Amino acid sequence: MPGQLCNERQAERWTARVIPFFILGLFGLGTYAVVARICIDYLYRHKGQHGTAVALLALHFVFLFAAIPPYVRTVVTTQRNPGSVGFNDRRQAAEDQRRALPKRERQDVEAQNTWTSIDQDPDSPGLEAFYTKDVFVCEADGRPRWCALCWNWKPDRAHHSSQLGRCVRKMDHFCPWVGGMVAETSFNFFFQFTFHATLYASVCLGASAYALSLQVREGMSLDGRVVAALVVAALFGFFALGMTLSSGRYILENKTNIDALARRQQFYLAIRVPLDTPSAPGYWTVTYPLPRPSEVPELFDDIQSRRDHHARRTFAIVQTQPGENPWDLGVWRNVKSVLGSSPLEWLLPIRHSPCCRHDSPESDYEMNDALMEKLHSRYNLPRFRPESAATTATGAPLREKAA
Repeated sequence: MPGQLCNERQAERWTARVIPFFILGLFGLGTYAVVARICIDYLYRHKGQHGTAVALLALHFVFLFAAIPPYVRTVVTTQRNPGSVGFNDRRQAAEDQRRALPKRERQDVEAQNTWTSIDQDPDSPGLEAFYTKDVFVCEADGRPRWCALCWNWKPDRAHHSSQLGRCVRKMDHFCPWVGGMVAETSFNFFFQFTFHATLYASVCLGASAYALSLQVREGMSLDGRVVAALVVAALFGFFALGMTLSSGRYILENKTNIDALARRQQFYLAIRVPLDTPSAPGYWTVTYPLPRPSEVPELFDDIQSRRDHHARRTFAIVQTQPGENPWDLGVWRNVKSVLGSSPLEWLLPIRHSPCCRHDSPESDYEMNDALMEKLHSRYNLPRFRPESAATTATGAPLREKAA
């Protein structure tokens, strides 16, 4: 079974590497059929329809040169910067050891015994990146989500990819047509490609259908290469249109393909509240940094207390209702978070999405303000004020249930 799983993953990866060349070949077929066979040989020379030929040539090259750059950028990004979450030092050492094995003995991460339970260490590497934010996605106990295969804490909206063997930020889907995983670093380029490819296929389809209709009226034998271009343009165009519509919907709603499949999912959110706020009916509170086990020597506790004195934060652990999207910012802000603010960025693969930046002190991704207000009201959460962090106390338990 592990060997079969490994072979399937290798087949997927090789398919993803080969198919982009096939896509470029389709562009070549479309260019040959429309430019050489239809516009120049048939419409311009045979029919004398110079204006129609020039117009179709102009449209063809405009949409061709609009579709190629985002496609290339998507393929390059999925290979070089797929948005994967880095391993910690311990997991990276295990990965380096695996890669040092002979090729025949090497297996995918999932095919090995690399599963590990959640790290209970209060100073677990990467944990601080979560509790220094004001809001983060967590489990019911207040800890961030844990990836047992990566041995790491999952950032908000990250999911483990079996194809890459890594967790990927804002993972959407594995697409062999673009050579890899479509995620936050490539989703805007992918949408631009499918949009322009739909327009390009429409031009090829229209030109082929027009030329064939003229040939039928003249009683000529149909050009087999134009017929092939018509069929390929129709199939490719309908596929690209479907991907454009679904991707466009995800952009408008600030969702991913995974979110759409789990449309009734609920999230646990850790929302910052005033320090040492006690638990109350409806929610737990957790104070970070997490307390150490009681058997730790008192001297070590004193050192830890002094070190963590200014870092302590308390969070209320609340749950959203089914279907509530913490990242739905409204249509306009959703579009800007993925495509950018400039119309030029919407059409051309200039830069990565603004949502790829995770340096905000508030949250990993910009949160739905209306939902945050609703959660505060629903659970009657006390509001955190910067001045409320002035008073500190030590020894808060991990979970403190209301009486």
